[in-house]
Amino acid sequence: MRITEYVSFDAVGLAELVAEGEVTPAELEAAAREAAQAVNPQINAIVETWPTDDEPSPGSAPLAGVPFLIKDIGVSMAGKRMELGSRLAAGNVSGADSSLMRRFRRAGLVTFGRTATPEMAYSNTTEPVLYGATRNPWDPARSAGGSSGGAGAAVAAGVVPIAHATDAAGSIRVPAAHNGLFGLKPTRGRVSMGPYFDELFNGLVVHGSVSRTVRDSATLLDQIRGPEPGDPYFAQEPSRPYAQEVTRHPGSLRIGVLTQAWGGRRTTTPVADALSRTTRLLESLGHQVEETEVDLGVDWEEFVLASARQWTANLTASVDELAAAFDRPIDSSTLEPPILASYHYGQRVTGAQFVTALEIRNRIARSLARYFATHDILLTPTVPELPLLLGTHAQGAETLDGLGWLRHLLDLSPFTAAFNVAGTPAMSVPVTADTETGLPIGMQFAAGYGLEDRLFRLAGQLEQASPWSGRTPTVWAGNHTDH
Repeated sequence: MRITEYVSFDAVGLAELVAEGEVTPAELEAAAREAAQAVNPQINAIVETWPTDDEPSPGSAPLAGVPFLIKDIGVSMAGKRMELGSRLAAGNVSGADSSLMRRFRRAGLVTFGRTATPEMAYSNTTEPVLYGATRNPWDPARSAGGSSGGAGAAVAAGVVPIAHATDAAGSIRVPAAHNGLFGLKPTRGRVSMGPYFDELFNGLVVHGSVSRTVRDSATLLDQIRGPEPGDPYFAQEPSRPYAQEVTRHPGSLRIGVLTQAWGGRRTTTPVADALSRTTRLLESLGHQVEETEVDLGVDWEEFVLASARQWTANLTASVDELAAAFDRPIDSSTLEPPILASYHYGQRVTGAQFVTALEIRNRIARSLARYFATHDILLTPTVPELPLLLGTHAQGAETLDGLGWLRHLLDLSPFTAAFNVAGTPAMSVPVTADTETGLPIGMQFAAGYGLEDRLFRLAGQLEQASPWSGRTPTVWAGNHTDH
């Protein structure tokens, strides 16, 4: 299969070709590898590829034969490295498949490599020392976002139609916004963390994907959702497959719009203009749209402090475990300055402070639940500005402690983290683009606990009303001559 043909299909479309016998999984894999060779030198999205041993039978699963990439954190694939974007974990090899990896295999996906993440996935840009910066395919001088920046750049550039991603504070939605993709953060408990974890970062982290079409994300979530034995909790299963929701009419929704973020971070003019265009589009589709204020239940500084204590305490435990496992020091030879500072901050968090942070988590979840009792959807920008230039994100970071670094991260992405705290689903949709630069601008839509079905219906409607599949970035596999 020629690359130009390969990039014209989404994952569901490729799987249909395989099921019909028009192409083999091996031919799709060859096309994906050729696409990676064509674009990865320009974007540095993929840190490793490997020979595959998956041989799914055509038509045996909804995504049988589709090439796939996993993130360099959060998912274990037997015999393959997972280095967390860190020198501290360099050379780490997974001993067995995690539950999620087994589900990826059962879905028929053919995983041939891993994508870049910032160190410990602890940043909203992907510029780790270990493998270098990932570049945005729309403008290689800019960030691809984080922490799933490698996944976002690889999908946007046409290497694969969908890739694994994780999200603890926006790490699916920020790269989706920066790279012109669809990215949905599922409800807490929707996808199992087993068997090695019951939850990560006290439930902040969820697994998902970034994709070029809505139906691909819906189809994959159908394949990976549901509990595993021993899970501490799980979200109620939907009444019908999410893939079916994408084509169902959402009805007339009551949508609140939050233009300016909690904490006083101002939304820049290009993003505010894009939000206004999105609001007009929603009104034209029959939705009730109104400006709103949303009470977090705590003030912003309380939110930042509690988040810093929760994040750094979890980080410190992980770092200690890795250092012991590899017999490596915990210093500037193994950790980047912000992560090292966050580690030391986490060492000083007391048990009582940690419990108080979890109590604040509960207050935020209850407050957002009150909002969703009166509104179907909350609309915000995914991020308040266009992607940053590479090299600028961590300027001055060497002077920050763990609280200061977390405040910096939340300042850059102030709209996303609250929904990780509350455990509610939220998605970034590439509804529009900046009129001056052409860079994509993502809009975030959030819903109440367990209501991914509502989000998928709305996303499907937006995809039809304002299609984005025809927009391709500067670095695009389809631009390369087939060999």
